[in-house]
Amino acid sequence: MPTMVQKLKSQIKKLPASQRAELAHFLIETLEREDEGWESAWDKELDRRVKEIKSGRARGTPAAKVFARLRERYS
Repeated sequence: MPTMVQKLKSQIKKLPASQRAELAHFLIETLEREDEGWESAWDKELDRRVKEIKSGRARGTPAAKVFARLRERYS
């Protein structure tokens, strides 16, 4: 017997892309609300990374260079 999730997946596949996207956005928002600590954790991580760059312990790579490497790798 199909589970409720399996039934929902089957029905969702039939929706137009715009409605599936709207539903995906809704589901992600509900997950984010359950884990409200993620935002402060990311703020701390970003602060740590900025301090490393400013102190010289870490160096950033220009975005153009990163994107060029990715284009090379996946072309």
